[in-house]
This record gives sequence, structure tokens and C-alpha cells, in this order.
Amino acid sequence: MADQRLDLIEQGECVRSWPVSTALNGAGEKFGSEKTPRGWHRIRAMIGADCEPGAVFVARRLTGEVWTPELGLQHPHRDWILTRILWLSGTEPGLNRLSDVDTMRRFIYIHGCPGNEPVGVPASHGCIRMHNADIIELFDAVTPGFAVHISEGNALRAHGMIQP
Repeated sequence: MADQRLDLIEQGECVRSWPVSTALNGAGEKFGSEKTPRGWHRIRAMIGADCEPGAVFVARRLTGEVWTPELGLQHPHRDWILTRILWLSGTEPGLNRLSDVDTMRRFIYIHGCPGNEPVGVPASHGCIRMHNADIIELFDAVTPGFAVHISEGNALRAHGMIQP
């Protein structure tokens, strides 16, 4: 779907846009739903600065691996989190913060993915996936506390807002 995009907004203008992949299961906030949460979020933590493209993370820690097609074949059921992690925290109590809808406790990230994973269509387990080069570019443009709005139209769309 064309709306699977993340737009970088500065002073009300879109300065950059990238294709993303949100949840295959659609939009939703409940723990265990494998859905992408909606509403306003902030970047809680930025993980992986200066890691090489394809660096593999498990539980937000580097494994020492770098993704290759061969590694992908060795672990076909792994949910690959690569290159950089922007860990999101919801800001709206009852929608995406606290209780069983807490985005941060659900470990929802914007992160890189293998080159053979679909981007531009819903396919993730709830996170927002990006091509590795794109997540590096986004990572370098934002800071902790950066506002992210995830909205639902024909598909989910994320908007990152650079505050003036």
C-alpha cells in the first residue's frame, strides 16, 4: 500500500519520506496483538549508533552477527532487528501508554530489516521496519524525545516531527 511511509516533518513541511512496513495484523495497541500502535509517541532510546549496516540485535543488544542471506537461511523464523533501533514510548494514557497498551513495554521499535523483507506493505510483528540505509538516515536526523505520530488511513503511516 502506498501509505506505508514514514515522513520526516520540519516546520509543517515534509523534508524526507521513506517506505516502511507496519504490522501484518494491522493497527492495535493491546499487548500480544502483534499490531502497530497508533497515536503520539516519543523516541525513548536510540540504539546502535555507528553499527555497521546489517548488525543484528536481540533484546536491544548486539549479537556480533551481521545479517547475510546465509544467516537468514540458518534462522528462517527469526524476527530480524538490524542496524539501528529507535525505541518508541507512547504518550497517550489508555491508548498507547500504561496498562496492557503500553508501547514501550511492548518493545515497539522503528528498526532496520533484511533486504529481502518486504517494505512498503504491512508485514511486521508490530514494529515499523525500514531498509537499513533508510534507518541510518532517519537515526542521524532525530534525537531522543523526538515526536512520532502513527496514524491509520488506508494503511498505517508514521510522521516524525522535528520541533521548531
